[in-house]
Amino acid sequence: MCDFCKIINKEIKAYVPYESDKNIVFLDYEPINEGHVLICPKVHEDSITKIPDDVLKDMLVIIRKVVAAFEARYGAKGYTIMQNGGANCDYGHFHVHVFPRFEGDGFGWFDSCKPHAYNQEVSDGLKELLM
Repeated sequence: MCDFCKIINKEIKAYVPYESDKNIVFLDYEPINEGHVLICPKVHEDSITKIPDDVLKDMLVIIRKVVAAFEARYGAKGYTIMQNGGANCDYGHFHVHVFPRFEGDGFGWFDSCKPHAYNQEVSDGLKELLM
């Protein structure tokens, strides 16, 4: 059983500010900013493609609640939502990071230093698959 499943099953202590029947929210133990949480479905899967739609819908509603809480508690004017899935899912259990952002907090995107195509062919190739 993975650590996130152990948190869900109350076998590992975590600070849990919110929980629904489908998802759990707990503080990240190495927060980027105070209030940084993980939102984790109660089903063990590693990719968004495997998570049931009702669980994802519940997660999105929770994300909105978390962001509103950041605004109320911290006066945060911004936030970041991050997710690494599939082979990049470092814990093997799908989860979303959500944390408040503040001017000068030092967090930012890192450039891969590789050029990537940005054109109609890329858009059309994705469009075919999304139809």
